[in-house]
Amino acid sequence: MFYISAASSITHQPTFKNAGFSASLHELTEDSELISPNYKDYIDAALLRRMSKILRMSVACAKTCLEEAEISQPDSIVVGTGLGCLQDTEKFLGTFLTIEGLLPPTSFIQSTHNTIAGQISLSIGNHGYNMTHTQNTLSFEHALIDSMLLLSEDNDHVLVGAADEYIEILDKIQQDLHLPLSGKLSSGASFFMLSKERSANSLAGISAVETIGLVEDIQTEIQRFLTEQNIRSSDLDMVLFPGFELGTSGIILDYFINNEVEIDRIVDYLQFSGIYPTTSAFAMHYAIDRLGQDENLKNILVCNCLNSKNLGLTLIQSLEA
Repeated sequence: MFYISAASSITHQPTFKNAGFSASLHELTEDSELISPNYKDYIDAALLRRMSKILRMSVACAKTCLEEAEISQPDSIVVGTGLGCLQDTEKFLGTFLTIEGLLPPTSFIQSTHNTIAGQISLSIGNHGYNMTHTQNTLSFEHALIDSMLLLSEDNDHVLVGAADEYIEILDKIQQDLHLPLSGKLSSGASFFMLSKERSANSLAGISAVETIGLVEDIQTEIQRFLTEQNIRSSDLDMVLFPGFELGTSGIILDYFINNEVEIDRIVDYLQFSGIYPTTSAFAMHYAIDRLGQDENLKNILVCNCLNSKNLGLTLIQSLEA
């Protein structure tokens, strides 16, 4: 098991620096907006002006994690993102279409996916391992796996997180591609401090993370994962999953209900987070917060099936499990 000593999220919910937020979540509506902190408390004003929304969210969450974990520098920084820095990508493409001759490089430089991890590194003066994972809806799980591998080698503390941002053109793309989305497109960033050893700041533990691409039988894969972790379905105090579409979500619901998990212990986290590729990072923070608020909760499974072809499984446990 590896230990989570800090967690920070900026979302459409009151998650930022708000322990116990899981008790006051509300279902997102079309007019729900991102709840942003005062970024000037975390980012120099001169840098802030040049940062897009996703960079502001990520840097603020990362610095909060360092502060709460009482760690000056992590050994590594690992980030997962599905779509990357969309605002700067759109800005660069707009400039490309409207300006003749040489183009200003800033938007292009900041449009790449690894800008997030790089900007965090620059902001805190970190010179360690710096990596970005972008595997669609499994980006965060791959970042977690990388972090756990680093901890199993010579790292003591790894800052890991995920971020994706909403821009208006996504609505048009959704309509043009006839994508039947049942929830609100949104933005979010969630970061965590993972440590090899338990400390006074430890909040919860991660026992296992696994990803399965081109999954053929979701129920079989979930059963195998739980068996390998010596956990029965009935031992799960909560299952978090994205109720994105009836087919895959229905299969997951049927599996757990048929295996002695009560319906009120199965939670659709998309109703709280909205839709973006790395929502499972929000789900992990939600799980950690619930464990901290209810000592009766021991085992929580995040079952990421946002993309029906991919499956991500993360087992989060209380420190007393």
